[in-house]
Formats: sequence, C-alpha cells, structure tokens
Amino acid sequence: MRISVIGSGNVATHLAAAFKNAGHRIVQVYSRDIHNATLLAYHVKAEAIDNLKQINPETDLFLISVKDDAITSIAQSLSKFEKLTVHTSGGTDMVTLSAINPKAGVFYPLQTFSKNKEIDFFTVPLCMEGADEGITAELERLAQTISNHVYRVDSPQRKILHLAAVFACNFPNYLYEVAQQLLAKHQMNFEMLRPLILETAQKVQDHLPAEVQTGPAVRNDEITMTAHLQMLGDEPALKLIYTLLSQGIIKNENAGHGT
Repeated sequence: MRISVIGSGNVATHLAAAFKNAGHRIVQVYSRDIHNATLLAYHVKAEAIDNLKQINPETDLFLISVKDDAITSIAQSLSKFEKLTVHTSGGTDMVTLSAINPKAGVFYPLQTFSKNKEIDFFTVPLCMEGADEGITAELERLAQTISNHVYRVDSPQRKILHLAAVFACNFPNYLYEVAQQLLAKHQMNFEMLRPLILETAQKVQDHLPAEVQTGPAVRNDEITMTAHLQMLGDEPALKLIYTLLSQGIIKNENAGHGT
C-alpha cells in the first residue's frame, strides 16, 4: 500500500518504520518542521514536505499522526483528494474525520513510543475502526501486516481504552518520578527500585492486578501508613496522593494479599 504520513512524532516514526519494513511504500512525510520531516523521510525512503499544498495525490492512505487539536484542520486540507484517511489518536472520535471525508477510519496503536527506542511492532496492539465494514476490513488487513494483535474497537471503547492506558502507563511513570525524587533527596539511587518495578510489571502479565496487590494498604497496616504520611509531612500533594491510593487499595474487595 502507498502511505503518506502526516506527522513526524513518536507514533508517526514507529508506524512509518513498521509499514516500510512490511513492504509498504511511504510516499511522503509531512511536518511543519522540514527538519523533522526530512529525518523521518530519510529513514523510510520518502519525500519530505512541510506544506500540505505539496501533497502527492498518488497515495492510497493518509495517516494523520499529529496533536488531537490539529486533526480536523489537516483532514479538511486532505479531503479534496478523496483518499482513505485515518488518525492515530486514542481520544478523538472517528466522526472528526468521517464528517469531513466518508473514507475515514482510526488506526490506534496501544503503546508508549520513544523515537530512540526500538519496539517489536508485531507485539503492539492495533485498534481499528472504519466508517463502514469495508474500510474496517481493509484497515484490519493492513494492520495484520505489521502486528499480530489487531482489534476492532469503536470510538467510545477507544476513549475508555485511552483513559485506562493513562492509569496504566502515564500515572505509574509519574509515580516512578516521585519515587526517584524521594530517593535522591536522601542520597539513594533509583537503580535500587528497578528490579521491584520489573517484577511488579511481570506479575500482571499472568495475573489480574488485584490478585498480586501487595503493600501496607492491602494489609490495612495503619501503623506503617501513618509513618509514611509523617515522612511526607512537608509534601501535602504527595500526602493526598498516598492517602487516595491507599484508600482505593483498601476498598478494592478483590485485592490480593501479599507482604
């Protein structure tokens, strides 16, 4: 398939590489920053452009991978070509595109990406939605060329999935930062926590989270939790976070029981 990538960020970079490696042709890479477009285009042997007036209509698919608030304006600029157009956003309804172009869909990869870290794309869940059954089936076939985990997920489901991903990925990463800062404040290294973080992540590959929950809250260890709050006495925001999360664990009737 001939694909033009609109965007040059983390998601666009990994998707473009995955498509190129699967034998698809990347026609163009667009970015408002020609330097960024050129870097990605070089790696996927495409043409770099920084103006949508330079779009090559000889493409089969426009893949829009930009900030959510820019999707509509870009889709409007591309609508005159009447080509299949998809976005990669987890939180944007498909109607954002289908109201502009009936040949619309969503191609949402459920993964966190960094430009400089390679990912085996065949392990990445890809969530498909099309404006009609034919488009959905076409996107499924395309997705199956780069991933072994392809799902049909409509817009309301995808928004919940995106919310769940924030709880499962973004919030824990923030808490890792909190932990790192606490350790650094007392001259200790974050390296000490990496095995614990890895073991926790590995457990939920085979069990539901509640089944492997550990810590003072699941034991309702009020003495330890009170001591922890006292240590956070000069950090009211962290005290609130600690209290809310502990209360959530305590209230979870299905929580596991560990040490």
